[in-house]
Amino acid sequence: MYGWRGRLGLIVPSSNTTMEMELHSVLPEGVSLHTARVPLGSVTEEELVKMNSFGVEAARLLRDAGVELILYGCTSGSFIGGKDYEKELENRIEEEVKVPVVSTSTAVVEALKMLDARDVLVITPYTDEINRREKEFLEANEFNVLDIRGLGIEDNSRIGRLEPHEAYRLSKASFMDEAEAIFISCTNLRTFEIIEPLEEDLGVPVVTSNQASLWLALREMDIMERIPELGRLFTEF
Repeated sequence: MYGWRGRLGLIVPSSNTTMEMELHSVLPEGVSLHTARVPLGSVTEEELVKMNSFGVEAARLLRDAGVELILYGCTSGSFIGGKDYEKELENRIEEEVKVPVVSTSTAVVEALKMLDARDVLVITPYTDEINRREKEFLEANEFNVLDIRGLGIEDNSRIGRLEPHEAYRLSKASFMDEAEAIFISCTNLRTFEIIEPLEEDLGVPVVTSNQASLWLALREMDIMERIPELGRLFTEF
């Protein structure tokens, strides 16, 4: 039986081509991944809010697969409404389907806290508008955003076509000694290949949306797997 150790449900934007592939590439033995999609073409505030209205129905479909946890796999979609928006989103879905729910934004906050990182450099593929929202969300959660650098991309399918080295180079070019961690945002941005190299080159922990999402989901499922290629978060915590 697939998922004898645990079945993880995943909700992703319809245009996301990265998160499933990254998670599948490192899933612990015995853990299965089951996905539902919600409509999103462009990473704008209006589209993100509209996308979230489909979350409950997607979760109902995942419930049919007998998942024990649902991961809402969209960073911008889960922070777009500001502080506590992600909790409200999780609670609304959980109340309807009676399955525990965690979101990417919750996972990122928990990961940064676990790493004891308050002064954070943020790298994103987003536009300035979405970056402002993300900065507000992180600061409302008591992080100091030293800088937030984006690639100005609105088309989510284009984000999914970016190579990992683009996030690596932007992170390295933007790095400052005051940073206690780097957070690379967006579940449609490939990052798994660059987490270890960045940590080695810059000497600080690296948190990415997909890495943090998987880390928190597995912890919630009581699966404490060490995955060295995913950095300090997965080797020390």
